[in-house]
Amino acid sequence: MKLLVIGSGGREHALAWKLASSPRVQKVYVAPGNGGTATENGVENVPLSGTKELIDFCKREHIHLTVVGPEAPLSEGVVDAFREAGLKIFGPTRAAAQLESSKDFAKRFMVRHKLPTARHKTFEDAATAKAYIAAERAPIVVKADGLAAGKGVVVAQTKEEANAAIDAMLGERRFGAAGARVVIEEFLPGEEASFIVMSDGKNVLPLATSQDHKRLRDGDEGPNTGGMGAYSPAPLVTPKVHARVMREIIQPAINGMAEEGHPFVGFLYAGLMIDAAGAPRTVEFNCRLGDPETQPILLRLKSDLLDLVEHAIAGTLDQAEAEWDRRCALGVVMAAANYPEEPRKGDRIQGIPAPAEDCRVFHAGTKLSGDTLVTNGGRVLCVTALGDALRIARTRAYEAVDQIRFDGMQFRRDIGHRGLKKK
Repeated sequence: MKLLVIGSGGREHALAWKLASSPRVQKVYVAPGNGGTATENGVENVPLSGTKELIDFCKREHIHLTVVGPEAPLSEGVVDAFREAGLKIFGPTRAAAQLESSKDFAKRFMVRHKLPTARHKTFEDAATAKAYIAAERAPIVVKADGLAAGKGVVVAQTKEEANAAIDAMLGERRFGAAGARVVIEEFLPGEEASFIVMSDGKNVLPLATSQDHKRLRDGDEGPNTGGMGAYSPAPLVTPKVHARVMREIIQPAINGMAEEGHPFVGFLYAGLMIDAAGAPRTVEFNCRLGDPETQPILLRLKSDLLDLVEHAIAGTLDQAEAEWDRRCALGVVMAAANYPEEPRKGDRIQGIPAPAEDCRVFHAGTKLSGDTLVTNGGRVLCVTALGDALRIARTRAYEAVDQIRFDGMQFRRDIGHRGLKKK
């Protein structure tokens, strides 16, 4: 059978690679894909992006099912359109994807269904927002309401920083329509973790836990990014914390969406803040797999991903089980020059090691220019490795990182440091 993955990032490369490993799969198409999916065994790029084009392609090629990678097509209703066309697709509808596409919707939903989260208020007027900040304490968090490619969140250490964020979003409209409203939240102390599940609208299958690194530089310094690396499992998420997250956050969220008439089918990502007492609170929801968390998670997945997706689409996830490699996985993101502000494109990439059982390089911002692989985005590669311990996985990943060269490359040398301290 033939499958389609929508997207062009590292998450989509990992999805395509894992789906192509199923013995039942003849080929996985990726639309539009990247330089890595262009050369992956059993995978082929197709230069399509419009929903109608994708639907026509699926009908013409008799695609068995489609998996959606990024948030933008979900928020635009690609799942609704595919379903109306009678095509199988895994992902939430436009209404369900509001959990990510609108921070205000997500916060009001969490309040309605009593999910633990930060206090918040939403504003469209800069003066009113600044008056609210004046009455609160710093640090404080300012978020663009809509999708801003992972750049619409400012953790302001001072009220002056918070006011500057308000000016950028509501005054300068730096994020366009996504920043026409802002959500201001109390700062939650603790440590972040990524908790990702598959849902069929009722039943939930948790994936392996993970933790990512948002800041650009070592020691969690520098600007926030889409993610500079990740590892799995996350020692922070103990069995007790895991049970609480499922009981207090994940299942109530899935139940709540169903009650409101928008059953959530797809990957649901809860970004958590876990305090010193082990109490989890919800920082945000994403309606898709995280990137770079996907790469370490899927490297550890021993089950056939196609089987799990089919169960989710059929509403039978309660009959599915996921088997995990007992080893740890760690991924190091290699980013382009000038990331995250204005990433430079077109730099030649050399030295990528051949795939091995315990180490794979997943592509994100790459493309083939003739026979030459060049940078084509902010986060360029995610070098991902397995090891019997987190430290071993990290050593293996950095061995591969040190073979790769492109001008202006940026990466952190301390991915996994929190997990190593916990160990």
